Amino acid sequence: MTNPIYPCLWFDGQAKEAATFYCSIFENSRITSDNAMVANFEIGGFKVMGLNGGPAYSINPAISLFYTTTDGDELQVIWNKLIEGGSALMPLDKYPWSEKYGWVKDKFGLTWQLMIGSLPDGSLKINPSLLFVNQQFGNAESAINLYTSIFPDSKIHPLQRYGPDSPQPEGYLQFGHFELNHDLFSAMDGPGNHDFDFNEGLSFVVNCDTQEEIDHYWYKLTEGGTEGRCGWLKDPFGVSWQIVPSVLSKLMSDPNKAPKAVGAFMKMNKFDIQELIDAAES
Repeated sequence: MTNPIYPCLWFDGQAKEAATFYCSIFENSRITSDNAMVANFEIGGFKVMGLNGGPAYSINPAISLFYTTTDGDELQVIWNKLIEGGSALMPLDKYPWSEKYGWVKDKFGLTWQLMIGSLPDGSLKINPSLLFVNQQFGNAESAINLYTSIFPDSKIHPLQRYGPDSPQPEGYLQFGHFELNHDLFSAMDGPGNHDFDFNEGLSFVVNCDTQEEIDHYWYKLTEGGTEGRCGWLKDPFGVSWQIVPSVLSKLMSDPNKAPKAVGAFMKMNKFDIQELIDAAES
C-alpha cells in the first residue's frame, strides 16, 4: 500500500483564493485542479487540498505547516508574505532551538512555523506539524506510535523529550519527526491552556486504490475514535482523517456520473468502492 497522505484545509468559499495566495509565495507551486467545491494545489512540491465546506469549521494552530530551510533570506521573504493580513504567534527571532524561527497565522487562519534548520534526506521543506494540547497533552508520542504502526514505509526519527530539569512533565514530547509512507510529519506536546483542539478545519486525506486499503485505514484509525460521514473519521486523539477511494476524483470529473456518485457517498460512512461505482454508472 503506497497511499498519498496530504492535508485538507477547510474554507468558507475561499479555497481558490487561498490556493492562489500560497502558490504565489512558494517556488515549484501550482494549482492542479479546481471547481466550486475543491481546489487542489502543490506548494514546494507538497500536495494540499482546499475544501469549500462552509462556515462550520475553522483552521486552528493545533495542526500547522512547518517550513524548514537553511536560507535565512528566503525565510524572511516568506515570513513577510505570510504575515500580510495575518499575525505573529511567535515573532521571527533567534530561539534556543534555531538561529531564526517564527510562528505566523496567515490571513486565511492557517498557521506556519518557519525555521532555519535541517531535515532528513529527501524530505520536502514543508511538512505538517501536530500540537497535542489540553486533554491531548502528553499524547504526542502515543499518536506517533499509533500512526507508524498503521501506515507502511513509516519511521520514527530520534525524539526530543522533556528531561527531569524541565518545568514540563518528564518524558513528554518536546519535538519529534516521523514518516508515514515516506511523508514527513512532526509532533509535539503543548503545555498550558489553549483555546483550540484538533478539529475538521485541517484533516488528512488518504487516497486508497482498493477496498482492502480503505477497510484497513478505517478500522485502524476509528478504533477508539469516531466514524463520520462521507469517509471522514476522527482517530483516538481527535485528529480528523478522510479515507477516500482514488477513483472518486475520476467519477467527480464526469458531469454525468458526479451527481450519482455524490448521492451514493452521502449515505456512506466508510466508502464502499463497488457500490460507489455501480451508483455512478447506473
